[in-house]
Amino acid sequence: MDAGSLLEIWSTREATAPLRRLSSARLLPGVGLEGDRYALGGGTWVQYPDLEKQLTLIDRDDVAAVAAEVGGEFSTSDTRRNLVTTGVDLPSLVGRWFAVGDALLFGMKRCPPCTHLERLTGLTLVKAMVHRGGINAAVFGGAGIAEGALVRPVTEEEAARRGAPTGADRPVPRHVAG
Repeated sequence: MDAGSLLEIWSTREATAPLRRLSSARLLPGVGLEGDRYALGGGTWVQYPDLEKQLTLIDRDDVAAVAAEVGGEFSTSDTRRNLVTTGVDLPSLVGRWFAVGDALLFGMKRCPPCTHLERLTGLTLVKAMVHRGGINAAVFGGAGIAEGALVRPVTEEEAARRGAPTGADRPVPRHVAG
């Protein structure tokens, strides 16, 4: 699989507050994006397991396709995802190790579409986002990240060298229907 790049970083301190774009940020192991609502213990989906709510990623082209399908103003910040990427097949990272810059992550599950985004945007999004909602990831190796960072798959061997859990301690992804 080819590598891609990080185009945008988005964060907010409160569950329904507008997101703000950052040119750089820090990913914290076991926590997520420093200063983001989920890293602070809040967020709409706070009841999800810890490994599933640390970080969200979405592809820029998927956002554009959703906007074209729903025929309304729908931007990358409207998705409420933390990281916007290009050039990498995000769904293929579920169940795999990958890096954003120097940070080590694990793809936990696909991000299913939800009516929460419909309430916030006023658009009918669930059907359009069925296979375009991005993914949830857990942070295992923290690092600073910046727009333009490389997003790439990481082998099991490299992840283990970087201190990732292996064997029975390796994370288990959850497959969500949709």
